[in-house]
Amino acid sequence: MTPQDRELVARLCADRAGLRVDPDKAYLLENRLGPVARRAGFASVHEFVAAIRDRDEERLICAAVEAMSPAETAFFREPAAFERIVTEALPELARRREGGKLRLWAAACGAGQEVYSLAMALEERAPAGVTIEVFASDLCERRLEKAQAGIYSQFEVQRGLSAQRLVRHFEGLEEGFVLSPRVRQAVRWRRVNLMEDLTRLGRFDLVLCRNVLGYYLEDARRRVLSNLQGALAPGGRLVLGESEVAPGLPGFHERIAPARALA
Repeated sequence: MTPQDRELVARLCADRAGLRVDPDKAYLLENRLGPVARRAGFASVHEFVAAIRDRDEERLICAAVEAMSPAETAFFREPAAFERIVTEALPELARRREGGKLRLWAAACGAGQEVYSLAMALEERAPAGVTIEVFASDLCERRLEKAQAGIYSQFEVQRGLSAQRLVRHFEGLEEGFVLSPRVRQAVRWRRVNLMEDLTRLGRFDLVLCRNVLGYYLEDARRRVLSNLQGALAPGGRLVLGESEVAPGLPGFHERIAPARALA
């Protein structure tokens, strides 16, 4: 990739999704965009980016931006957060909604480990007296496809899954492990750009958007947080990562993080 190629990709990521991409990180861009270029039939990333520049084709632009969106994830990442969700936050919400429904959303779910961790935790210890709906979204269509398939490698299941949970919720395959249908079918999926209007999704009692904010430009980060706040039902909870904060925005005192007390 030329410097001009990298600048173009960084600009598209900022404009389309508010993503902070450093054009000086040539290896990262090559590594992320290489598979995308090959799938699209290009001999190199440079040819792929040149086609974006020349054609201004939406399909290629989306593929590039999606490839640069946050991808790092693991099962039960920051496990104390899941413990507090199932032992404190959800029982409290269930008491408020007794006889009703709780809507939970894992935003920026990546390849599914985050939302499946939530679904497994709920299967093991769900609050009584309410119906629970679990939704998941990501910007990247290919990661959503992987998530819905529920197939993970040995390396992926070793990151955060206990042997007990692996035996309980997965079956072995030649190429790895597949999550049980009962867990996979508990989740509804949708491609969502968190920079866009989220009102069409309805309101949620609990939203997970963890370890993602650092990938956004500052203005975009504030917009995403405002959008997520607007997606919360009255009394709902936003779950950020352990080190993430939302300064200057009202209503985020009901954040969940292991180091902080629940409001």
